[in-house]
Amino acid sequence: MAIPPHHPVGPPGPVAALLILLVRAYRRFLSPLLGQQCRFQPSCSAYGLEALQVHGSLRGTWLTARRIARCHPFHPGGYDPVPPKKPSETRFSGGAEGTSRTSRTSAQERSAAASPNSGREESGPALAEPKELPGA
Repeated sequence: MAIPPHHPVGPPGPVAALLILLVRAYRRFLSPLLGQQCRFQPSCSAYGLEALQVHGSLRGTWLTARRIARCHPFHPGGYDPVPPKKPSETRFSGGAEGTSRTSRTSAQERSAAASPNSGREESGPALAEPKELPGA
């Protein structure tokens, strides 16, 4: 199955690859015996494959479990695509993607620590002269 172009995909991690293998085995051996039962488009197994490929093992499993839980006679079904990956999501594969977020955060912290206002913008000159206290 081809993944739509709006989903940036890297190679799946080892756990995600194992889960993808299990879903493919289900599609090959069990699904033909059960027949077409899914009320959603794409089917739940296709949704699971795409969710694992796009989001990785943890979030992909969560999205797939939520989808299967919605697949019952009282739900109307219909078109339910895999949500796109959020820019803030990082993969914990140990690659360059996992380190980019920490380097960006530390750069922001360094710039905030270097400024004398603790990251606040200058508000401009004082509006009035400070009053002198009597007897001072």
